[in-house]
Amino acid sequence: MNCHKHLCYYGFMKPSAALFCLSLAAVLTLSAAAQEQKKAPLPKPPATLAELRQRLTNHIELPPFASALWGVKIVSLDTGTTVFERNPGKLFSPASNSKLYTVAMVLDRLGADYQIKTSLYAQTRPDPSGTLAGDLIIYGRGDPTINTRLSGGSIYQALDPLVRALTNAGVTQITGDIVGDESFFHGPPFGSGWTWDDLENSYGAEISALTINDNTLQLLVKPGPRVGMPCRLSLSPATSWVTLSNRTETVTNGTPRDLHFYHPLGQNVIYVSGQLPLGNAGHAEEITVRNPAGLFAAFFKEALVRRGVKVAGTARSASWLDRELQPLACDKLVELGSVSSLPLRDIAREIQKPSQNLYTDLMLAHVGETTRSTNTPARATSEDLGIQALRRFLGQAGIRRDETIFEEGSGLSRNNLTTPNATVTLFQYMHRHKCSQVYFDALPIAGVDGTLRNRMKDTPAAGNVHAKTGTLRWANSISGHVTTAAGEHWVFSMMVNRCPATHSVRGDLDAILAMLAGFTGRTTE
Repeated sequence: MNCHKHLCYYGFMKPSAALFCLSLAAVLTLSAAAQEQKKAPLPKPPATLAELRQRLTNHIELPPFASALWGVKIVSLDTGTTVFERNPGKLFSPASNSKLYTVAMVLDRLGADYQIKTSLYAQTRPDPSGTLAGDLIIYGRGDPTINTRLSGGSIYQALDPLVRALTNAGVTQITGDIVGDESFFHGPPFGSGWTWDDLENSYGAEISALTINDNTLQLLVKPGPRVGMPCRLSLSPATSWVTLSNRTETVTNGTPRDLHFYHPLGQNVIYVSGQLPLGNAGHAEEITVRNPAGLFAAFFKEALVRRGVKVAGTARSASWLDRELQPLACDKLVELGSVSSLPLRDIAREIQKPSQNLYTDLMLAHVGETTRSTNTPARATSEDLGIQALRRFLGQAGIRRDETIFEEGSGLSRNNLTTPNATVTLFQYMHRHKCSQVYFDALPIAGVDGTLRNRMKDTPAAGNVHAKTGTLRWANSISGHVTTAAGEHWVFSMMVNRCPATHSVRGDLDAILAMLAGFTGRTTE
C-alpha cells in the first residue's frame, strides 16, 4: 500500500509556520488550515501560461523546500506543449508511483480481460464412491482476489467456487493431504529492496502464487472482563495458523490505549503487549502471515469439511524449492477443476485505488512466469523475469533505459528510481493504448475514492484529478491527469524527495493540482 510507518506527519502546520501559510496562500491557494477556517476566499486562478509558470516557480522555491528536491513535468495531451518542468530528467524515488509502470506493462502484455487460473490437481480422478486417492493439490498462479473483502466478509464464501469445482468433480472423500502449491513463482516471498520491518506490516505481506485474504489476518484486541485481566485476543478469519502471545493488561478507564505488536521474521507468532482501558471499544490490527500457501490449504481443508467432504490427511504447502526436489508435472496430473480471478481491468483498479503492494508484485511475478522458457536460467526468479518484461515494455513506450531503475513492482523498495519525464511519457503512451480507458479508470479520483478520497475536496481538483499517489519516509509523489477550467487535458508528474519531516508536502501538491484544475488559460495562447 501507499502507507509506511515512518511517513511524514500530515497534520496542520504549527503556529510558528503561520507566516509561510499566508505566503503560500498569496502565491498559490489556501493552506489546509485556512480552508478549514474559511477566513479568506480562494486566490484568483492564473489566467496565462506565464503567470502559471511563475506561481509554480515561486512555490517550489519557498524556504521549506530549501533542502528538498523537486521533480515536476506537466504536459498538455491536446497540444503537446510542456506547461512546466523542473528537474524533469533527474532520478527520484517514486514510491507507489512505481505501480503506474507495472500496471501499464501488465495490461499491455496480458490484456484487460485476462484472468488468472487456480487449479485443483490430483494423480487420478475419484472412484465411483467419490474417494480421491492421494493428495489434492491447489495450484496457484498469483490470483489476488480470493479474500473476504470481495466475498461478503467470509473466507469460506471466497473459497466456495473452488469447493464447488471439486464437488462437481464427484469428490466426497480425500485419503491424502491438502497441498497448497505456490511453486509457480520462483524466488523469495518478498520484493527486492524491502526492509525487514516492512514484513511486519500489512503493506509488506508475503508474495505467494497461492494468496489468501491478501495474506493477512485481522487481530482484534478487546479489554478483558475486569481491570488487571489480560485483554481478549482473536483473529479474523479465525485460524490456528498463527499463534498469539498475550502480554496485555486491561486497565482503568481514562488510561490511554497503548498496544504493541511484534511479529518475528519467519514465524507465525504475534507478540501483543501493552494496555487497553476497560471501557474501550477495542482495536483491530492487520497482521501478515508467514507461508500463506499453508494458510490457504488450512482454510480450504476446513471449507471442505464444512461441505461434508472428508479429508484424512493434513494441510501443508509446497514451494518452488520443494519442487526442485520433487518436480510437479501439471500436464501429467488430472485437473479436477479450477477457478479464475477477476479480469485484469478489475485487478488494475484494486491495485491503483488503494495502492495495493501485494497485488502489484503478484502481477509482476505472473507476467514474469509467462515469459519463462526452456532457455531461461534456472535461478532466474519470477521478479527478475517480470522486471525484464517491464524494461522491454518501457523501451516500447519510448522511455530511455537510463530514466528508470526498477527492482520490484510496487514501489516499496527504496531503490526504485524514475524521472518525471519517464512518467509523463508513460501517460502519453497509455493515452494512445488499447487499454487507455481501463488504465485511466483505475486511478484514484480526488475527493472521491482510493488514496485521494480525503484530498482536494471543495477545490477545482475534486472529481477532476485522476492520479496515483506515492509515499515513503523521504519521498512524496503524485502523477496523473487533470482537466483545466478551459477544458484542456494535461498529464503531470510531481515528485518531492528529501523534504524535512517538519513540513507536510501533501498539502503543497494538492494546492498545485487545485490551481492546475482552475487554470483558465490555454497552451495555444
